[in-house]
Amino acid sequence: MIYNVIGIIGVGMILLVYAMVQVDKLSVNNIYYSIINAIGASLIIISLLVDFNLPAFLMEFFWVIFSIVGIYKSLKQKNNKG
Repeated sequence: MIYNVIGIIGVGMILLVYAMVQVDKLSVNNIYYSIINAIGASLIIISLLVDFNLPAFLMEFFWVIFSIVGIYKSLKQKNNKG
């Protein structure tokens, strides 16, 4: 039960930031977009520990990886500016 709640929170986080991008309240270049996506995908991966699904795991694993790349890119740009 708790793993489902954790997964649902993760899904909610990813959907929230995606919706915010669609209504121009958040940019995909904003570091918070990548951070929230990484956390959300990680929570979904945690939920998959109980009821494993390889395609879903792969999707969320790469979602985390790409989000980490976005975080790195944002931090690198910030360091180059200041």
